[in-house]
Amino acid sequence: MVRYADGKPRGELTLRTLAMPSDANAAGDIFGGWVMAQMDLACGIRAAERARGRVVTAAVNEMAFAKAMKVGDTLCIYTHVERVGRTSMTLKVEAWAQRYLSDLMEKVTHADFVMVALDGDGKPKVVPAE
Repeated sequence: MVRYADGKPRGELTLRTLAMPSDANAAGDIFGGWVMAQMDLACGIRAAERARGRVVTAAVNEMAFAKAMKVGDTLCIYTHVERVGRTSMTLKVEAWAQRYLSDLMEKVTHADFVMVALDGDGKPKVVPAE
């Protein structure tokens, strides 16, 4: 049974991955850029499913880290499509750490990612209706 220290995640679990020593500084803290990259991957997955095609990241808004990740923690990324425009969509993203060898989950950070749908020529395309 998982215990949540900071409420419960919002959105759908989109990506889980293990934080390894190569992702950390000398103190064993995971680089924030690595966490952000995993969030970007998760948004790419969710947005491509919604757009039924290629997407790219246009913006990341208001990311702040509340807690550090450590080597051995499992990073769990939750995503939710908040808004769909003509060619773009905004996703709410939360990153949670399942602590190493523990059932404790703690919220690491959250952000809004803006993704743009592209056609085969790399030009913005209309996001289809669901």
